[in-house]
Amino acid sequence: MAADRNSHLDYARPIRRILIGGTIFVLLALFVLWRIDSPRVERFRAALVDAVVPSFDWALVPVTKGAELIEGFQSYARLAEQNQELRRELRQMKAWKEAALQLEQENAKLLDLNKVRLDPKLTYVTGVVMADSGSPFRQSVLLNVGARDGILDGWATTDGLGLVGRISGVGQNTARVILLTDSNSRIPVTIQPSGQRAVLAGDNSAAPVLDFVEDPAQVRPGDRVVSSGDGGVFPAGLLVGHVALGRDQRLRARLAAEYDRLEFLRVLRSHANEVIRDPGALVAPAPIGPAPIGLPAAALEAGDG
Repeated sequence: MAADRNSHLDYARPIRRILIGGTIFVLLALFVLWRIDSPRVERFRAALVDAVVPSFDWALVPVTKGAELIEGFQSYARLAEQNQELRRELRQMKAWKEAALQLEQENAKLLDLNKVRLDPKLTYVTGVVMADSGSPFRQSVLLNVGARDGILDGWATTDGLGLVGRISGVGQNTARVILLTDSNSRIPVTIQPSGQRAVLAGDNSAAPVLDFVEDPAQVRPGDRVVSSGDGGVFPAGLLVGHVALGRDQRLRARLAAEYDRLEFLRVLRSHANEVIRDPGALVAPAPIGPAPIGLPAAALEAGDG
């Protein structure tokens, strides 16, 4: 067995040497052939390339696929980089959108609240929220306007976006506003576009309950909720919020006012309407001017009486 292994090794070494030597000889021959500058050798080289290179297409397939794979990875890397860039731009756009919404809301507030304590004859007066005395049992805020500005109990307050509450307690320089979310707040509202009337009842939550809805089947989430003006509590048409379905399956109002950022409040002056005691006087007022010719003044006075 030992003699057989030695004989195998003796044959392997010469064969390896022959192969290496032949490979070196072929490479040297090719090198010399490509270095010879002769027209005949040039034609031979061209014929050799035409005969050998096309038959090696199968050998170039892995190289071609490898190049395509590398190009695909590079394209994927570029797509991933572009995707990351788009994600960053999307985050920036979201931040800009939030900033734009805040600026839009602040602009709306400032446009609505640009008449701060100027003329007591104006239809509203604006005050700054001095303190928030909200608690789990009572939700209210204090304003820096009071009796000196002509503020009266029961007047409605808004933040420029929606109804916030009503005045409940007036001092000389301050006034207290009971928010719509307070458990003591009850205001009549109208749900649009169905026209259903209801009562917005505060329950110390961010979304007050809509009670006593005439026909709940006609009310849909997203409907507008505005003040109805019934009972003369609030002026009609003030935006309160939108209908939402609570977790307890009760109809609630998602308030339009930003209760978490109350900085300025506008107090709406509620002027009493003129009482009409003689409706006929609006249709046929007393004539003004000289009496017609031929009729005595006494007759006209008697006719007026």
